[in-house]
Amino acid sequence: MAIDYQDKQVVIIGLGLTGLSCVDYFTSRGVTPRVMDTRAAPPGMDKLPEGVECHAGSLNRDWILEADLLVVSPGIALATPVLKEAAAAGIEIVGDIELFCREAQAPIVAITGSNGKSTVTTLVGDMAKAAGWQVGVGGNLGQVALSLLNDECQLYVLELSSFQLETTSNLNAAAATILNVTEDHMDRYPLGMSQYREAKLRIYNDAKVCVVNADDALTMPLHGADERCVSFGVDIGDYHLSRQQGETWLRVRGEKVLNTAEMKVVGQHNYLNALAALALADAVGLPRASSLQALTEFRGLEHRFQLIWDNGGVRWINDSKATNVGSTEAALNGIQVEGVLHLLLGGDGKSADFSSLRSHLMGDRVRIYCFGRDREALFNLRPEIAEMTETMAEAMAKIASRVKPGDTVLLSPACASLDQFKNYELRGHEFARLAQELG
Repeated sequence: MAIDYQDKQVVIIGLGLTGLSCVDYFTSRGVTPRVMDTRAAPPGMDKLPEGVECHAGSLNRDWILEADLLVVSPGIALATPVLKEAAAAGIEIVGDIELFCREAQAPIVAITGSNGKSTVTTLVGDMAKAAGWQVGVGGNLGQVALSLLNDECQLYVLELSSFQLETTSNLNAAAATILNVTEDHMDRYPLGMSQYREAKLRIYNDAKVCVVNADDALTMPLHGADERCVSFGVDIGDYHLSRQQGETWLRVRGEKVLNTAEMKVVGQHNYLNALAALALADAVGLPRASSLQALTEFRGLEHRFQLIWDNGGVRWINDSKATNVGSTEAALNGIQVEGVLHLLLGGDGKSADFSSLRSHLMGDRVRIYCFGRDREALFNLRPEIAEMTETMAEAMAKIASRVKPGDTVLLSPACASLDQFKNYELRGHEFARLAQELG
């Protein structure tokens, strides 16, 4: 449903890689947009084509209200007063994903969820590649969506955040999933979980197949499961886990299809991700055999429950991508420890409620080390086994002096990194560096 944007006054709000991809998209179609960014020196400003006006350091209200079309970065909340004013005036507001969907000719697999979406997106992409399909993988992960547009592509696999879904109306996915819904980004959703879930549910709009989590009612369409729904879960669902004689199998509608012992990743959360990916791949007609082969070859993603150092019988695991409580809970559900678990928690909790972590911190074989902005709230979960430090490095120095063979050190912070690190990747790299230096 390609749209002609000629004679439209287009304003792009937010620069960076996504903003630049939008600029390229419009200029290649003969439309010169205006660009603005609240940052004084936004990344990519030096790459703007000649003739593209740029306003930096604030939102330019006049430009916004003069526009016919606003293309808004996911980082800018639609609740921003001037955007609410623009919407009330009838000005169309979209994001880069909506622009992509209007042009894409191949089927789209769309993936969201509080946790696991990058892993499932990568897995489905790997399954398509294993089948010899031309596939474009990106969105909130890796390549920006507009750079994926290609007439030769047979399938698109998009990771989508709730922020991106807010400005997407024509996704029409061939298969879509909400992997799980746990508290996250509450600073962006003042009305709480219902508002956050509402944004996620947009992924099912006009989807042909909805892959839902049988263990999480919040992943169901608003009016409950319908004929489009295929389910996955731990013990129930069309795709579920089967445990027999000490072995765990991936099972599809009663048939055992893969022994998890053949997989290179471990943990229940990874097996559930595999089930979801398999359900999505099956929904769009990828051959089962090549999909299973991709599952056996997948080694996991960096910063996601990644064993990065094993020395003297002590394991150091980097789960820096655990930027919310649900992700840390998934890690704690999937971990097996012989000795003591030394758990690193901390950073910017984004106004989250940490109390659900308490049940995972029982017993005398766990110690928690709390750092960063929300360290006090985390410390108070169980003060008798907790310590507070300003930085992660200080906490790791304490841990290094105490670990014994059989112990595990896990960075699974339940918080964003932005109070002390540029992103969760840098936090994970620093953890890995210190683990090898101290351990």
